[in-house]
Amino acid sequence: MSQTIATAALRDVTLRDGLQLTGKVLPTDHKVEIVRTLLGLGVPELEIGSMARPDLVPPMANSLDVVAALSPEELQRCWVWVATPRQVARAAEAGVRNFQYCLSVSDAHNKANIGRTAEDSVAAMPEAVRLTEEVGGSIQLCLATSFTCPFDGPVDPARVLAIAADPRTEGAADIVLADTLGQAHPAQVHALVAAVRTGTPQRRILFHGHDTWGMGVANALAAIAAGASAVDGSLGGLGGCPFAPGASGNTASEDLLFATRPDWFTPAALATMVELTETLLTDLGEPNRSRTDEGARSEARAFEWVAPRPEKN
Repeated sequence: MSQTIATAALRDVTLRDGLQLTGKVLPTDHKVEIVRTLLGLGVPELEIGSMARPDLVPPMANSLDVVAALSPEELQRCWVWVATPRQVARAAEAGVRNFQYCLSVSDAHNKANIGRTAEDSVAAMPEAVRLTEEVGGSIQLCLATSFTCPFDGPVDPARVLAIAADPRTEGAADIVLADTLGQAHPAQVHALVAAVRTGTPQRRILFHGHDTWGMGVANALAAIAAGASAVDGSLGGLGGCPFAPGASGNTASEDLLFATRPDWFTPAALATMVELTETLLTDLGEPNRSRTDEGARSEARAFEWVAPRPEKN
């Protein structure tokens, strides 16, 4: 299991899923600073924004300004959330090349989140794929509410597998399985990731978890053991879905990294990340839910991962 964990990557989603419930538009330069700090540390991939309507999700209003500020090389490691072909076209025109096409497995949540049925979203995906291919980009299929729906309850795994196997979604290079409410448990996560991976072996599988019931890290490890190539997290566990009552923050990136220990994640990298997180959350007035951050600020100075607060002048 440790060998599998070592090959799993983190995708940090602070600037999209992390920010969307905060109600505050983080300045573009602050977002760009976060992107460059995380990429510089070694985080392989980031989710940096969304094409959601700014009147519905105000913190995403300057997503394309962030895109404009980044280099093509930086954007190669960055993803932008989209839900319609029109959003793909607008994002592509702005320079985006990695698109996360999201729909909810549950019709009730898809209608609340996107304003259409899951079937409507699936039917529109071939056009989204075509537009992506026109610019030489890559598109993921993100399946929100893969485990439970806030309106309809448990989601039948067969529904997830049917969408993953639908010919209209074949253009997706990756599939993201999202525990949108954080209600799944490790055995569920392992079983669904394994089933989707078996059904679509040509694709990379990502797991997007929330820590609502304290299972965030355990679920991510279960996903990795079942073959997920990457897992999503946000700084300090920031996040949640505005259209999913009961959803709490994402699993903290710091907690996922402390559990999986990729080669680039050193005590110095953690110290930088903790400082970045504290600055961001203080600015937003949000709590820090990362247990790793809490541990890093402890008095256990003999432990190399402890990062005392910088002394103030």
